Amino acid sequence: MPQFTSDGLDLSYDDFGAADARKAIVLVHGFSSNKYENWKRMGWYDAIAGKGLRGLALDCRGHGESAKPHDAAQYDRAKMAQDIFTLMDRAGIERAHLLGFSMGAHIALTAAMTDGARIDHLVVAGVGGRIFEPAREPDAMAKAMEAVSPDEIADPMLKSFRHFADEQKEDRLALAACSRGPRAEITRDALFAIRRPTLVIAGQRDQLAGPPQGLAEAIAGAKAVTLPGCDHFSMIAHGLFKANVFDFFDGWLE
Repeated sequence: MPQFTSDGLDLSYDDFGAADARKAIVLVHGFSSNKYENWKRMGWYDAIAGKGLRGLALDCRGHGESAKPHDAAQYDRAKMAQDIFTLMDRAGIERAHLLGFSMGAHIALTAAMTDGARIDHLVVAGVGGRIFEPAREPDAMAKAMEAVSPDEIADPMLKSFRHFADEQKEDRLALAACSRGPRAEITRDALFAIRRPTLVIAGQRDQLAGPPQGLAEAIAGAKAVTLPGCDHFSMIAHGLFKANVFDFFDGWLE
């Protein structure tokens, strides 16, 4: 299990595909998931290697095989974005494509706003226009993770996340801290700083994300793709998700 140290935390990652590939891609998973469940099990490792790319996928702090502090301050999104660049440094990669899903998309956007020069193409998935809407209950996800039983959770979406966290045997107190982690608000003005080719993908039935066009319109030159029939969770395994990402990298996505 390869690891690297970032901000004093030991984080786990996978390095796959051709080590001497001309292009590399970094994968950042969603909340309560991990590199295996979000990417490897869904066929992304094989697909990326098959395209002749080098792939890096990390377990974000608080997830998978990485360190799991219970202090919310350790989950500052700016620190989690820096983890991406620290991993790239560890792998000897100056520039890479960046693909983030859901929470990973928020982290990827933060990375692009922080140091876009190190990103080739940016793909953010499982996010859309609702990124600009304030959370109705900012602490709801953390409380769902802290609940004694999923039966105590009334909201179906929150219950789904809790069930998934339990299935993955994740540290729920670490996830609660992650949910409470500091983050700069993602605004249209802040996104103006992104000057990388960007693709926004969301499922047609993704109520958490909203339509991808609402986010793409705030990023200069960004493209938006809606995956038919998909909700927030089912889009990861959809063949069109991979197809659109690789078409975007190859310059075929119009």
